[in-house]
Amino acid sequence: MLPTLASLVHHSALKLTVRAGEDRLDVPVRWAHVSELADPVPYMEGGELLLVTALKLDAEDPETMRRYVRRLAGAGVVGLGFAVGVNYDEIPEALVDACAREGLPLLEVPRRTPFLAITKAVSAAIAADQYRAVTAGFAAQRELTRQALGAGPEGLLAVLAAQVDGWAALYDASGAVVAAAPEWAGRRAGRLTADVERLRERPAPASSVVGGPEHEDRVELHTIGTGRRPRAALAVGTAAALGTAERYALHSAIALLTLTTERSRSLQAAEQRIGAAVLRMLLAGEPDHARAVAGDLYGELLDAPFRVVLAECVAATAERAEALGALAELVESATARSGEPVLVVPEGERLVVLAADGGAAVAACAQYAAAREAAREQPGRAGAAVREIVPGEDDELVVGLSAPVGPIAAAAAYKQAEQALSVARRRGRVLVEHEQLAAGSVLPLLADDAVKAFADGLLRPLYEHDATGRGDLVASLRAWLSRHGQWDAAAADLGVHRHTLRYRMRRVEEILGRSLDDPDVRMELWLALKATAPE
Repeated sequence: MLPTLASLVHHSALKLTVRAGEDRLDVPVRWAHVSELADPVPYMEGGELLLVTALKLDAEDPETMRRYVRRLAGAGVVGLGFAVGVNYDEIPEALVDACAREGLPLLEVPRRTPFLAITKAVSAAIAADQYRAVTAGFAAQRELTRQALGAGPEGLLAVLAAQVDGWAALYDASGAVVAAAPEWAGRRAGRLTADVERLRERPAPASSVVGGPEHEDRVELHTIGTGRRPRAALAVGTAAALGTAERYALHSAIALLTLTTERSRSLQAAEQRIGAAVLRMLLAGEPDHARAVAGDLYGELLDAPFRVVLAECVAATAERAEALGALAELVESATARSGEPVLVVPEGERLVVLAADGGAAVAACAQYAAAREAAREQPGRAGAAVREIVPGEDDELVVGLSAPVGPIAAAAAYKQAEQALSVARRRGRVLVEHEQLAAGSVLPLLADDAVKAFADGLLRPLYEHDATGRGDLVASLRAWLSRHGQWDAAAADLGVHRHTLRYRMRRVEEILGRSLDDPDVRMELWLALKATAPE
């Protein structure tokens, strides 16, 4: 720790005597400074022991001394050293009274003690304190490194918490707490999730300090990782600001955690290559080979019902990679917290995920889609909710989800996910499940512009005929098709004789050049009528 006025008073070689402020000698001294200016305050930074001989001071004038001492105390000077036997044989009472009134420690410096000796003593104590801090920092670095290599992040956090005399916590890419020390710190760290989210939105590396009346401690937050988006975040909570040794320990922990996450990234890349090979085998109908290659890497994922998730982004190349990477991190973080295996494979402009049916990965995708849909409806209020789940609410990410299948049907599930993805893209939806398509109606698919253009072209001759007032062929065709070609029922719906309806259907065939006996023609005409029907 820094030298104090008390340590200087007890320094046997200095022979200093306390004349005022005896109860404030425990204050640290940041430097000893000599100044004979009548007002040295503009040159003070705070924390100094000011040494004077009163060469240019009227030290016997009470009012002058009160103003002088008040200025020094206001500037943060921690003590005043007065050399006797130079300009004054003893310290004037006016100065003693002024220091006592302001509570500023006043030290009497004997003539045989040069100011240089005091400055050297302060400098030596500061250097010793810095040496102790550096030594302690190196010791902490060695212990942190040992724990990082052996016990992993949990052991590292335990050592860091002990070094700073506080607590430490590690957050994953989604902002969830993955480790904390001591154990009780997990609850405290969990209340900082919003602060971590705000930190992750800033360019890396980033840091912030959380504190104030509403917090019981002072917390420093730091991003972890070398990429554009932080891979993790570290929180350190202490009762007061960190000292030099604690700062060394914190920086060492950040460096080690960064190396750990980068090493994890390399391992993840290797796993992705294995995952891509496993996916290719599954899609080729070789589940046994896929299991042999995967080993225990994906647990029971390849033996239980799973879903295929396909994600695609229409943004520019850089934004696309970031959006797909963010979704991958969201899925992996969710499955890591639940202990659930998952296979995530980047595939060009797409992201492919094999996830357990009803598991955390599928739920995370559904939560993301729900937040995105809400953001579209209420952008001002829901945009923040999207960022809490995954950054980039404007990334135009669409997701297709297959039905649950077994390993032998992986290719069929991939096709289902592609179909669901195509529908999501056409409908402007964030996520579509293939089961929704099978359970719904084909009619919403007719809203596609290409289908409407086909329908308009097919029926235009009939509409042009009806516009001349020579018969209602479109309404007659709709009624006849809706009654499955039953003449009497359709004629009754129209309020005409069945022979009139037969004549009109012959005119439809003549105008369109198509036979209504062909079931394909009837199907196309019915769909065209549905596609052009007013909403």
